[in-house]
Order: sequence, then structure tokens, then C-alpha cells
Amino acid sequence: MLEALEPVDVGVEHIGSTSVPGLAAKPIVDIVVTVDDITAEEDYLDALLAAGYRLRTREPRHRLVRTPARDVHVHIYERGDPAVVEYLLLRDRLRTDADDRALYESTKRSLLRGRWDDMNAYADAKTDVILAIKARARAARDQ
Repeated sequence: MLEALEPVDVGVEHIGSTSVPGLAAKPIVDIVVTVDDITAEEDYLDALLAAGYRLRTREPRHRLVRTPARDVHVHIYERGDPAVVEYLLLRDRLRTDADDRALYESTKRSLLRGRWDDMNAYADAKTDVILAIKARARAARDQ
């Protein structure tokens, strides 16, 4: 992925559960890439598609490409997008707070015991726990 984006000025962060040492995770690597202009797809999207990634989502502020094996998801946002701040807030809190990391993992494990016809529903079911963890992260940051 980095080779495909080499000529472009991008920011790259590893996010998601695989970015947190010691946290149980599905074998899917989530990456967030930030670009200067999300609408200038010729600057980044064409290169990713040529490198074999497949476009999964095109939204006004977000693009998602993934490998054919679906084991790498690349989320693309404009620099400064609040969604990127939120991803990093959660990731950094889970990396540094053992209690919240354990809570998040136990929540994921509990939810995975259920049956999910749609992975978006699974993701939505984690929302309350994620919001609580991010609130504690903000409170700790602001002290």
C-alpha cells in the first residue's frame, strides 16, 4: 500500500484491534490514510486500485478500499477529519489503559457469541462501550 502511495503526501496510521498489543483481534488490519483532498481521487485511489485493492465504500468524507482477501482495510479521509481523531483516541486509550482494553475485549468476545447477519450490526453493538472508553480518554487527556 505504501509503495502505491509513495508519490502522494499522505499520513498513515495503524488502527483497529490489531494495532493494540495484547488485544484479541480478527486477522484484519485496519489502516487510516489521510490525504489533502478526498475528492482528488486521481491522487490516491487510482494507485491503490492499480495495486490490487478494491473499492468498497465511497462516501462524501470517506473511502474504503480492501484487499481481495479482505484482510487489509484502508480507510481514507482528508487531513483533519474528526473521524481520524476518534480512531486514534480509541486506539491510544486501548494501548495505554489495561482496564479499558479488557473491557473492550470482553465486549467483543461477548458479542461474537451472538449471530450477526451484518457486521455493521456487530460494530453498532459495540458503540456504547466505545463511547464510554473515548469519554474516559478525553477526561484523562484534559486533566
